[in-house]
Amino acid sequence: MLNVIETGKTGSNPPLLIVHGLFGSARNWGAIAKRMSDRGEVWAVDMRNHGQSPWTQTHSYEEMAADLAEVIEARNPGGPVDVVGHSMGGKAAMVLALTWPDLVRRMVVADIAPVAYSHSHAGLIAAMRGLDLAGLDSRTEADRRLAGDIDTPGVRAFLLQSLDLRTDPPRWRLNLDVLEAEMPRILGWPEVQGQFDAPVLFLSGALSDYVRPEHRDTIKALFPAARFAKIPEAGHWLHAEAPRAFEKTLRVFLD
Repeated sequence: MLNVIETGKTGSNPPLLIVHGLFGSARNWGAIAKRMSDRGEVWAVDMRNHGQSPWTQTHSYEEMAADLAEVIEARNPGGPVDVVGHSMGGKAAMVLALTWPDLVRRMVVADIAPVAYSHSHAGLIAAMRGLDLAGLDSRTEADRRLAGDIDTPGVRAFLLQSLDLRTDPPRWRLNLDVLEAEMPRILGWPEVQGQFDAPVLFLSGALSDYVRPEHRDTIKALFPAARFAKIPEAGHWLHAEAPRAFEKTLRVFLD
């Protein structure tokens, strides 16, 4: 089963399941999870091939959705949960809702649409693989070394949260081989049937182009009750770039 970081206590609201994106982890969502825990339980998961969760040889959205269903059914049998999923995690959450609609009450899909994308993350994987881990004992030094391949400090900081410096030598808590091999599926969208009729908020960063006007018909066909909102001056990592606005929007929609 997936690794789960749980905060908060059982309350009148359903548990909130947080599903991170590609190269992320439950730990990336610690601040949001802690602040949202005043309304009830919050479960932040490490997806397969990420963080402390098991490594597998495949990484399809059908499998990721089944992983999430297993977590929900084990921890909250008989009751639905609210779900927030970002990017890859948003796609997994959508497949979960379409396949197991009784397990989801409300859902927030953060900066992703149920479509295939053409961009590539091969450069990031190559940079992580190419990082010289010899004698590495600090995140500052890791950042300095990674800067030769990745210009953006925020992207480096995000990736380095998945570098385990406590092992000797340090290791990535990411199954880079499988993520690279499965990248076409991660960037794609599976042939999933059905509709999810409960409320869904597609929340985007205003500076991001992941959710476009031409995606709305596809979204509405699968999620007829879908609503759309944007967070100003935020890009794809909207929960990290505008955490307070993100949190406020979650509260308004979920409650």
